[in-house]
This record gives sequence, structure tokens and C-alpha cells, in this order.
Amino acid sequence: MYEWNEMVQLMVDWVDANLSETQSLLKMSEQLGYSPYYCSRQFSELTGMTLRDYIWTRKISRAALELRDTDERVLDIAVKYGFSSQEAFTRAFVKAFQITPAAFQKEPRPIPLAIRLEVFSPYHYLIKERDKMSNIHLQPATIKVEFIPKHKFIGIWDKSAQSYGSFWENGHNCDEISGMLESMSNHTLPGQLGQTAGWFYQDGQKGYLYGIPVSTDYDGPIPVGMECKVIPESEYLVFFHPPFDYLKDNGAVMRTVEDVAWNFDPRSMGYEWDEGVKQDYQRHFPEGYGYAVLRPVTKID
Repeated sequence: MYEWNEMVQLMVDWVDANLSETQSLLKMSEQLGYSPYYCSRQFSELTGMTLRDYIWTRKISRAALELRDTDERVLDIAVKYGFSSQEAFTRAFVKAFQITPAAFQKEPRPIPLAIRLEVFSPYHYLIKERDKMSNIHLQPATIKVEFIPKHKFIGIWDKSAQSYGSFWENGHNCDEISGMLESMSNHTLPGQLGQTAGWFYQDGQKGYLYGIPVSTDYDGPIPVGMECKVIPESEYLVFFHPPFDYLKDNGAVMRTVEDVAWNFDPRSMGYEWDEGVKQDYQRHFPEGYGYAVLRPVTKID
């Protein structure tokens, strides 16, 4: 049941690794060991979009990031991503983002970038992951202290959600929100990792948040449907597991870290929890960073 989810995820990985090259369904299918027709059919069945459309949306989104982050000419970026002319690139860009590439390069604004698809996730396939638990050798969660300066957080705070899964099940559009925040990644608070989730506390109730931390001097536009809040400086206890294989070990790693994070007594390190105005953060970048839960603390007098 899960084999094709994993195979389509490999297709997604292949596409993203070759966006600036001429995409070839035949070449990809040969590397994966299946016919082009079968690859194309399974991709559409599992993602709800054609492989061709996915490639197009990812190319135009990657091109947008280069417009934002480099001084490359619009024409050069258009050619790099396979557009026949600057005019063709402009038409495609306006269709996707309702702004010309030249205008966006001059004055970037939040736009709904197409994010990398995820069709095989242990969030969705916990049964298979539980079956593999006996073969996983986890590292214990390490604990360290990290200072995060005063900053702004742009995102969504949902009082009725307590987890990543329930947050997206509450009607928030994952692709749209993640794509919009990805277009703002150049404003990420220095030292932080970009899009961040976590928990907040309001009127005695715990909710879930998703967004991006930015510097206090950020005064740019706030995407529709999001808020911007100022978060005070604080020390955080960081409960951390180093990089791991997402497809194999994600659920087990998260449980290992969270079991420690939610049951730890900070007094053993001379601290007490300082949640309230401040909020907990959840960093989830399996292959590059690992997984961590951050809880704000203050020194015990």
C-alpha cells in the first residue's frame, strides 16, 4: 500500500534536484525502474496533479526565489528554468503570482510559492512506522540552553489545534500558507531555521501555531489571514535529536524528544518554565538539522 507513496516521493525528489535542467519523464522513469506511463499515472493519482504541472509550478517558484535573492537578469533566470523567452516567463509569472518578475525583483512581496510535495509522511502512515520500530536505534534527546532575542512572529495561532496534524485539518491550506511563508524566508530571524511551528497558551488553553520568526525591525506586508506578534527575548531549554532518516524514523524521533520535553523538570537546571506571553517552538528539519522542541524558561532566583 505504501510502496507507491515512497516511489512518488522519489519522483518529487528527482524533480526538485533537477529543476534547472530539461526534465525528462523517460530519464526519470529509467532511473526509478518503471515505465513513463506508470510513473505519470501514479503521480497524478497520489498528488491530484499531473507531473508536468508540478514541474511547472516548482520551476516558477524556484525562479521567484532567484529573482528575490540574486541580481541575475530576468532573461537569464527565464532561460535557466527552460522558458523560451523573457516574455513567456513574464506571462507564466503573472499567471502564477499576479505580478511581473521585474516588479517582484525590484520590490519583493509575499507570494504563494509552490512548495515541495509530500506524499509519503509518517504523519500519515504511523501504522507502517510502528511496524518498523523494533529496528530503529534512536539516540536519547539531548538538552541544551539557547537564547533567542526579542523578535516578531508572523503566522497563524489556532486555539483549537494542539498538533501539526490537527492544525492542518482545521481548514488551513498547507500549500498556500507554506508557499507564502517560503517567499518571506529572506526575512527569517538570524540564527533561526525558517518556517517554525509550536504551541502557545491563552486563557489557560494550549493551542498550535505555524509561521516564521523575523527581526523586530521587519515592517513589510503581512500575508492575508496571518498576524504579526512581538515575542519577548528569552532563554529556552532545547530538547534535541540530531539529523535522521525522515521516512524511516520520524515518528519515533518525535516521540523520543517530546517524551523528554513535556516531562522534564527545569528546576534540575536552575530554571522554571516561562510560558504564557512567550511560546514553545518546534523545529522539524530531519535531514539537515534534526528535531527539537524549545520551551522558554527563566532563572530561579
